[in-house]
Amino acid sequence: MKLTYEQLQSAVLGAVRMEQQADGVHFFRFTKEQEELYKENPSAFSRCMATAGVRLRFKTTSCTMGLEFNVEKKTSRSYFSVDVVVNGNLLGSLDNVGDTVLQGDPAQERPLGHFNATFALGEGEKDVCVHFPWSVCAALEELTLDDDATFIPVKPQKRVLVLGDSITQGYDALRPSGRYAAIMCDRLGAEEINKGIGAEYFFPPLAATKDDFTPDLITVAYGTNDWGAYTEEVFCENCRSFFESLRASYPSSPIVAFTPIWRKNHTEKRIFGDFARVGECIHEQTAHIENLVVVDGYDFIPHDEVYFADLYLHPNDKGFAHYAEGVCRALAALPLNLHVGE
Repeated sequence: MKLTYEQLQSAVLGAVRMEQQADGVHFFRFTKEQEELYKENPSAFSRCMATAGVRLRFKTTSCTMGLEFNVEKKTSRSYFSVDVVVNGNLLGSLDNVGDTVLQGDPAQERPLGHFNATFALGEGEKDVCVHFPWSVCAALEELTLDDDATFIPVKPQKRVLVLGDSITQGYDALRPSGRYAAIMCDRLGAEEINKGIGAEYFFPPLAATKDDFTPDLITVAYGTNDWGAYTEEVFCENCRSFFESLRASYPSSPIVAFTPIWRKNHTEKRIFGDFARVGECIHEQTAHIENLVVVDGYDFIPHDEVYFADLYLHPNDKGFAHYAEGVCRALAALPLNLHVGE
């Protein structure tokens, strides 16, 4: 059986809206109001269309599942993966990379367009989670299950709003299920609403918009791009305004801000000054905001290019595993009333 639009809508996570279009169902992680903020910045607007954090999750007795996608480039990365996770374990992927190692060349061009695959899910009832790509726009043309199979949507009770730049969006995880935000939300038992945008800075107008839900947690991870773009004075104003606007938008949600991770070129001279000063400024500019904690992220990933797909800035899957562990360890130590699982 082919799942209907209504069935897909009942099982989708990480999308604030859906649209049936000629090439399939499109899933959007930004509201229309938020997308309008980026209309004058075509590259950022394009990255908003990538399906980072979007999932379909359901229980089923189906022994097989068919997936059919139309994939369109929306970021500087043309590789993609759709991950199929069954009972918490990665079963397989529909992708255009195979066993390719991305180390050193994640921006290499790869074919996009129409892709399909059938997955053997096994016997009995199982929990199926389909992770959409972070790097492209993946329109779902068709998801099929066995004709006599059950279909029960699975919806977490908690939601985490995840704000940040390219690393939060997912650059350069080979598998979307391996991003730090995906691992973090899995361990929290929460739905991930990902607003990460590659090359983004602290952007107060985004924080001033509001989704139609109250997050159980908000995480924020900017600063590494700001370091090369702004003076310290401008950075501090943007940072302070962003968090003040975010608190006004969500008065009761706890906010955890992560300072930037290590980058290989951190000793370069930039208009801002020393890279280490970025984290210090985030601490200083948020000290007056209630229910907000700043966590130092500089050492989340070992200071070695082997953990970075581009060899200096964007983590690979090994790097993201370290990042996620650092994030989860930090969250577990905070009085957030949120259980962090293994």
